[in-house]
Amino acid sequence: MSQPTPPLAKRLDGMRSSAIRDLLKLTARADIISLAGGLPDAELMPRDRIAVAADAALADRSRLQYTESPGWGPLREVLAARESTRMGRTVAVDEVFVTHGSQQALSLLAEVLLDPGALVVVEDPAYVGALQVFHAAGARIVAVPLDSEGMRLDALRELLAAGERPAVVHTVSNFHNPGGVTMSPQRRAELGALADAYGFWVIEDDPYGELWFDQPSPAPVATYSPNVIRLSSTSKILAPTLRAGWMVAPTRVCRAVELLKQGADLCGSAFTQQIAADLLADTDWLTAHVDSIRTVYGARARALVDAVRTRFGDRVVSTDAAGGMFVWVDFTDGTDTQALLPRALEAGVAYVPGNAFAVSTDYTHSMRLCFTTSDTTALETAVDRLAKAHAES
Repeated sequence: MSQPTPPLAKRLDGMRSSAIRDLLKLTARADIISLAGGLPDAELMPRDRIAVAADAALADRSRLQYTESPGWGPLREVLAARESTRMGRTVAVDEVFVTHGSQQALSLLAEVLLDPGALVVVEDPAYVGALQVFHAAGARIVAVPLDSEGMRLDALRELLAAGERPAVVHTVSNFHNPGGVTMSPQRRAELGALADAYGFWVIEDDPYGELWFDQPSPAPVATYSPNVIRLSSTSKILAPTLRAGWMVAPTRVCRAVELLKQGADLCGSAFTQQIAADLLADTDWLTAHVDSIRTVYGARARALVDAVRTRFGDRVVSTDAAGGMFVWVDFTDGTDTQALLPRALEAGVAYVPGNAFAVSTDYTHSMRLCFTTSDTTALETAVDRLAKAHAES
């Protein structure tokens, strides 16, 4: 008689691994230039400055202890000051909650804000990490499309007019992952007004806002409504290993998140939070550091976009990459990017097919390219390889 196998939770039904993470396993070969990952360039991470901050944190043994669940107090103070400047209003320390990267903030918020079956509106194409979180929460997910000004609020208004009542609207407002576009100031104000009028939460996911190349990102959506919860992180400007993310949210949301975080991990790493606080508070150094990242990434973004448009001409339409880490490319000649991928890998280049980000729209003819981890020469070579694979397909 066979023994019964203990079951897993039903919430796992229908969940799938991130296609991007799976693809990264295939691109480990040294001969492949990967445009697939969404990683910052390790060569631009301030290793030496982090080492100095780590030494300072280790000088006091008491700082190796547990810290408060909402985050190390001095880091929250630094973040409150930074967010006050960003949002044009005073952000109280009690409105700032530090998490293990902004992805944990998103996960905890899903537990706090969503009951099973609650409606979540996302952008299409969508940030894969958000889809995983909302699926795990048992949410009903409805997508609205993007255009060059970000989330199409006419589509959101149509949903509302039809009687749909979202619990949460999720947006990557600046330099969208994967779409590469930025929500216009007019739409930010309108989204805030809709949140107030219909009583839903907006989660403004903003890991890329400081990585602008030509002009600063617009004022956050959170500027326009108290119903907006803003997420950000040090991963793209300092180092992912610090796992220092945060949310700015009404106090009652922060207290609810605190209850869940205590059950999840008690608290974050006081050590890495001290390092993050040291670096973020060193404003002159930080300004110069982020400026250097913008300069390098901006040059790489222009090189990639120019190469794509030169090699493919009117067979593609691509975003301009005014900031962030990604370029979104649509083929106009019917190219199936999923079918093209094996040939591209054989040619020595990787990308993420558009369908990896699809919710309700077919992105068979689209792909996401990341420009941050290769220099301009390598990016041009990558596009040459992609064009060769395309010509042979």
